[in-house]
Amino acid sequence: MQKRFHFDTEAVQYRADAAVVWCFDDRFTLTVQKFLKRNGLARLDSIRVAGGAKCLASPREESERTFLLEQLRLSRKLHGMDRVILVAHSDCGAYGGLEAFGRDPKTEAEHHRAELTRAATCARDALDGIRVECWFANFAGVWDIETARSAGTA
Repeated sequence: MQKRFHFDTEAVQYRADAAVVWCFDDRFTLTVQKFLKRNGLARLDSIRVAGGAKCLASPREESERTFLLEQLRLSRKLHGMDRVILVAHSDCGAYGGLEAFGRDPKTEAEHHRAELTRAATCARDALDGIRVECWFANFAGVWDIETARSAGTA
């Protein structure tokens, strides 16, 4: 092996502030990272898969849900995570993009609110005592999906 980059980091265990489930669409990376940081979330277990929370709410195959729930369980076991943040975003290819909603942002946002609510219920049912928050990112900002949190622990 040839060293390609040098950095120093502490080799200590950490406690995750949250596990964040979000899509790998890079258009939202900087926005979501800044939003997480502004909300005091520094140590994160980031779980990025196509569609993000879609894997919990409406997976194509049950194996997608199983995989994602196992990642959340491992975050809890290895890093003491007790908070899950589910992020959906506008124009997500896993949902067919904005085209799938007739290019209507309100219809799209309502669909994602419903999906995040289902995903939050799935996470709460699988992980006792977990706190779940749901956020929707579009090209103008990040929105709190309050109805998803009101279904369980805030």
